This record gives sequence, C-alpha cells and structure tokens, in this order.
Amino acid sequence: MKRIVILNGPNLDRLGIREPDIYGDQTLTDLENLITEEAQNLGVQVQFYQSNHEGFLIDEISEYADSEVFGLIINPGALTHTSLALRDAIAGSDLPVVEVHISNIYKREAIRQHSITAEACIGVISGLGFDGYVAALQHLAKLD
Repeated sequence: MKRIVILNGPNLDRLGIREPDIYGDQTLTDLENLITEEAQNLGVQVQFYQSNHEGFLIDEISEYADSEVFGLIINPGALTHTSLALRDAIAGSDLPVVEVHISNIYKREAIRQHSITAEACIGVISGLGFDGYVAALQHLAKLD
C-alpha cells in the first residue's frame, strides 16, 4: 500500500486559532481527519508530521527519502518563502512532492508571493483551503 506523508510547517499547529479570516476555523486535527478519510477511499496509507522547526522538517524529509514512503504533501508555511535548505531537502529526496497552501499566496503580501520550495515540487496547490490537501493526495495516489 502506498504511504504518503503530510508535512506541515511552522504555525500550522495553530490552525483554527491563528488568523481564522485567512486560514479558516478548522484545526489541524480536522485536516488530518479529512485526509485520513480520503486516504481510506483511495486505498493509500497516510502519516502526519508537523513542526515549527526547519531542521526537524529537513530531518523528516531525509528519513522519508530513505524509507518506504511513496511521496509527500508539504505545507512549509512561512518557510516556503525563506528556506533554501528546505528546498534542497525536497529536491534531494527524489520523492514526488506536492506543495500545498491553504490561502492563495499570490493574493497575500509581496514577500509571500514567491515560493523558494515550489521549484523542487511536482506541483503547487494554493488557495483551496483544506481541499488543496485532498487534491494533492488524489494526485499522488494516481501516480506510479
């Protein structure tokens, strides 16, 4: 069974509390429940990891690259716009990775409109809320 990991970066543990006008009022647990349900429908296994620390995310990506993980869905949070190290970890993993953003980063502040990590990913979904994660999961589930 395909195993897909969902990585969430800084402040995503604060979903439902932090800036609900931008990120909505649902929590990270709500997101994980939604993804788990969709994974069961698709016949794939999912695993979740969230950290507010860049190095921990990089360490996780390295572990997944050397394991039985098929692919990753990542929401790097603000690291999207600042972390060359995270971009390099994604690129060096040789895993199919889909970058997801709950908000539309292209309608946000200028600094948030460029993704350093996107070029290392097979695709980017931005602005669809939690549905973006579901779309990313559906896409990875179809890949060989």
